[in-house]
Amino acid sequence: MMPHQNGIPPLVTALKSSAEKNAASFHFPGHNRGRAAPASMTALIGRKPFVHDLPVLPELDYLFSPNGPILEAQLEAAKLFGSSHTWFLVGGTTSGIQAAIMATCSPGDVLILPRNSHVSAISALVLSGAVPKYIIPHFHNDWDIAAAITPSQVLQAIREVEMEGKKAAAVFITSPTYHGLCSDLSRISELCHSHKIPLIVDEAHGAHFAFHSKLPKSALQQGADLVVQSTHKVLCSLTQSSMLHMSGNIVDKDRVSACLRTLQTTSPSFLLLASLDAARAQLSENPDTVFRQAIALADETKSVLKQIPGISVLDNSSFPASPAVDPLRLTVGFWNLGLSGSEADKILYKDYDVICEIFGNRSITYALNLGTCREHVHRLVLGIKRLAATYGSIPKAEKKVVNVHAPFDDVIMSMIPRDAFFASKRKVAIRESIGEVAGEIICPYPPGVPILIPGEVVTENIVDYLLLVTSKGAEVNGASDSSLSSIVVCGKLAAGKEHP
Repeated sequence: MMPHQNGIPPLVTALKSSAEKNAASFHFPGHNRGRAAPASMTALIGRKPFVHDLPVLPELDYLFSPNGPILEAQLEAAKLFGSSHTWFLVGGTTSGIQAAIMATCSPGDVLILPRNSHVSAISALVLSGAVPKYIIPHFHNDWDIAAAITPSQVLQAIREVEMEGKKAAAVFITSPTYHGLCSDLSRISELCHSHKIPLIVDEAHGAHFAFHSKLPKSALQQGADLVVQSTHKVLCSLTQSSMLHMSGNIVDKDRVSACLRTLQTTSPSFLLLASLDAARAQLSENPDTVFRQAIALADETKSVLKQIPGISVLDNSSFPASPAVDPLRLTVGFWNLGLSGSEADKILYKDYDVICEIFGNRSITYALNLGTCREHVHRLVLGIKRLAATYGSIPKAEKKVVNVHAPFDDVIMSMIPRDAFFASKRKVAIRESIGEVAGEIICPYPPGVPILIPGEVVTENIVDYLLLVTSKGAEVNGASDSSLSSIVVCGKLAAGKEHP
């Protein structure tokens, strides 16, 4: 079927037409096209979202075997983003990352990936049974932020796997990082392809790349084979909607589709799917200039902030190993004021109602997008100026923000994540867990990176780090005991230990 012409969003059009039918509805969902929508929700968002919250109907197409408006919408997206095939996702980028890894890695296969990858990549190791070969990221001392992965790190990992008599089934890279740091994907993809290894890129934060000359090149433009994008992050689809793009012929397309059928719901939200189509159409109207104003505003904001004493602004010079930094990601350091990112964020939120995207130990990161307005930027700048004026007068001897790098240097994997996930478990006090094998993911936020992965040995450094960051207010995701007074370990005791 040929896609719609003139930029008309085919899936949006189909959903509108279906919702406007005077149909006698004897189908799910139970709110019956809004007729029984909860009053508290209609008071909040109106009745229209319920009217358009339709199930799988013939005129709306089928997500797993599309041949109508979903297919047309995906074809339009593939054309715009430059892929050979695009899948719409209603399970967020998480489902796309899981499908990409499952499509390339069978049980026992080796996957090369950064140790600070998103938690969805770790769950994909459990689902696929793949064996991780971790690349340990470098940390920038001033910023306390992990740098992007370099081609030399990837090559070293490939060679180390080969020295073990194996071949990596795939390489997984996050680019850009949460802070907008980009890897040299062109060189990395060349390295991977010279070894006949597919490259998967978590481009959750870079769906807008390729739509302005000042933006970094997209992963697809740089030769990646599978790319997962959070269309809802910088672009304008609804939260939870994402896209998975494929390029080249190294990866089996049918296997990707089969994995998505396994992972995604059989009752997809057509509001989410239509929002992907609408976001694509929005970009298609003026793809070369749509981000011009947002980039100009971001550049102007960084220029002003750099003039404020005691304030640091992350740019290309901060991380010279990264070939590019997303200009729409604004990361501001407060360590010269003696403030942690958490402390500065609490003040800016309480006093100026400024909400960041993420805060870290020494900085705060703000995400600018198509909806960012000048008034809000002025409020952010005013807040930071007053913060600097207040805390800049504190004597330097009193200013101290301690670095708390994640302790990845002594990672010891005793079991692969899948085996540890399914092993028998028990809870132990956190200090008693040293030497045991972790049975759960422990992921403090910030930084939102797993510090313990099922199958890794719990070390004293890891315990000290976890207790430190939680004492500073970090929230812990994944752990069954969010207070971290205890953690779950695998039932089999570490060598030399006895049951208490």
